[in-house]
Amino acid sequence: MKIKVCGMKYPDNIKDLSKLPVDFMGMIFYDRSPRFANGLTFDDVNTLPPDIKRVGVFVNAGLGYIVEKMNRYGLDLVQLHGNESPEFCKRLNEALPVIKAFSIAEASDFEQTKSYDGLCGYFLFDTKTPRYGGSGQKFDWGILDSYTGNTPFFLSGGVSICDADEIKKIRRAQFYGIDLNSRFETTPGLKDITLLQQFIKALKQ
Repeated sequence: MKIKVCGMKYPDNIKDLSKLPVDFMGMIFYDRSPRFANGLTFDDVNTLPPDIKRVGVFVNAGLGYIVEKMNRYGLDLVQLHGNESPEFCKRLNEALPVIKAFSIAEASDFEQTKSYDGLCGYFLFDTKTPRYGGSGQKFDWGILDSYTGNTPFFLSGGVSICDADEIKKIRRAQFYGIDLNSRFETTPGLKDITLLQQFIKALKQ
């Protein structure tokens, strides 16, 4: 199971995260987010070892804006959290693996993934709210059995240190990894490294 820590925005916090056994580090390039990472430099993220992949998170952004961030930060993947079309995802996925996020509240919400299946590297299932992510709320993980697509997915939305045992019980073949964010923060964008360490240890036991 892969571990993605998203919403990073502080250089020293990124440096501390680089010492943990995580697989992906996400930076949000959406100016309405309290975790907007536009102030970071390339040197700030270059403290990450090569085995921690850099993910840029975008919401209904234009192609030019995404490409500029890809080049500026040496992104390894792009996460799309808005209403991006299947065609847009396919085009980007030809350059870098795309993680397409979907808002989930009930089993029928997985229907929206069908037109994207095979066009993205990964999906991400987040809790449906009026905002684009970052709610800290969970949806009913029991409905993951209703997902029948072939694209591997990240589980997101309110994952906390209390969920390690429940996560280990998920047996879906396409379950690729978990996305950690607000439940591991002291303030928006600042992760509690000790809490992350405790969670990772519990997950691997």
